[in-house]
Amino acid sequence: MTSVIELEQLGVTFGKRQILKSLDGALNGRSIGLLGPNGAGKTTLIHTLLGFHPPSSGTARIFGQDITQNAKEVRAAVGYMPERDSFIAKMSSVHFVRLMAELSGIPPRHALERAHEALFYVGLGEARYRPVDSYSLGMKQLAKLAQAIVHGPKLIILDEPTNGLDPPTRSRMINMIRQIRDSGRARILLSSHLLRDVEECCDEILVLKDGHLVANCNLEEDRKANRKFIELETRGGNRTAFAEAIGGLGCEYALSGERRMKLIMNETVEISDLYRLALEHQVQIRRLNFKRDSLEDIFLKAMETNGSVQANGRATNGSL
Repeated sequence: MTSVIELEQLGVTFGKRQILKSLDGALNGRSIGLLGPNGAGKTTLIHTLLGFHPPSSGTARIFGQDITQNAKEVRAAVGYMPERDSFIAKMSSVHFVRLMAELSGIPPRHALERAHEALFYVGLGEARYRPVDSYSLGMKQLAKLAQAIVHGPKLIILDEPTNGLDPPTRSRMINMIRQIRDSGRARILLSSHLLRDVEECCDEILVLKDGHLVANCNLEEDRKANRKFIELETRGGNRTAFAEAIGGLGCEYALSGERRMKLIMNETVEISDLYRLALEHQVQIRRLNFKRDSLEDIFLKAMETNGSVQANGRATNGSL
């Protein structure tokens, strides 16, 4: 199956400064989150995928199309919502979105119709004839989303789509991104400083640090892998003997405070075994939670990595 994005030893150099350093990986998620601190290379990677910066080494492919050899096909398949405003002064929203549709290859006779549809979809139907420079910040963000989707791209790149939005407008933006993701009409690459946005919208993440790819993982698979980490809250009985009995099953455990316990279950132990031992030692299990790494946990682990990782998430220098 062709990957959404393939990175093959991709490097980008500005002058004597190397910005992206031999990025390798294959991204296949419905919605891919691009994370990293300021200066990590996120915007440079996006601009390189779009053809704004030529690679100094290696290459990348979008749906199998090489970004250097098939630049025209790549641009036709991609919609881009930039972080900074790029509107034309005094131009109405509908005419701006129509222009973007034409530049993306839509015939003029269809571009206006598509512009109306895109603006109604994002909730700007009633304001589509107003000049974009009269819009509020939230409306401008929605107009940028409209021009990114107007030509029906296979991949939509969103750079800080909720930047500066108030809570209701942010919620509307997040819901639209989810709708696009769940519809299957397009894949999404979402770059954001807000971990919450990525966690709510994305099923795969790519983390950059100092131009290196330091994490590339499927969030759902990563969380499922942590289902053997358990947190217990207990009452009564002989808690020490209960913990030692759990250890006798081959589980690692640690007591926390007077009532809490953390343990790592091995493959042969089931939840029912914990309740059986609790009954034997007259311990009440009042609460049991699977502990799963949050996106913040994954991101902070990636920031501790000194080198780069392969697509399977293993570090080549240092470790996660």
